[in-house]
Amino acid sequence: MSAFDTWVTKLIGVEGGYSNNPDDVGGATKFGITEKTAREEGYSGQMQDLTFDIAKAIYKRRYWDHLRLDDVAISSKAIAFEMGDTYVNTGISGQFLQRLLNVLNRQQKDYPDIAADGVVGPSTLAALRSFLVARGADGERVLLAGLNALQGYHYVTITEQRERNESFMYGWLLQRVVKEAA
Repeated sequence: MSAFDTWVTKLIGVEGGYSNNPDDVGGATKFGITEKTAREEGYSGQMQDLTFDIAKAIYKRRYWDHLRLDDVAISSKAIAFEMGDTYVNTGISGQFLQRLLNVLNRQQKDYPDIAADGVVGPSTLAALRSFLVARGADGERVLLAGLNALQGYHYVTITEQRERNESFMYGWLLQRVVKEAA
């Protein structure tokens, strides 16, 4: 099974089936794919009828491939999985990784700072490889904890700005931050 297949199966297990919660700004969703995203990706059917295979194709194209997570997975599957999950649920993760890599490079002794633009390109991938070589297994755990910390901070921020997000806050932290950090 490919890294993507492992990730998307786990992700869809967390996201679940069809939902249309009035507190969710995403509206109708299935397998975590919002109706807006499905339409942008060319799906025209009812959201309840969205298939696993269509959802999987959307996740591959729009999230996994967009972040170059096959390339990230070469260095660390765990970081690729965390970035994919965070991006699906927040729309941010490349920038989280870049910010962390910049503050963990020991004042550019291990590798130069990179642009924190959210685009995972050659510079980000090189910095990730250099970081993991310099810091090893502990470094991977630190990077994962940092990604989860930024993700949790994001949830707190958006929930403070929109009270209806309180409907999801506990689950976001449990399924996306605490469970991933364990």
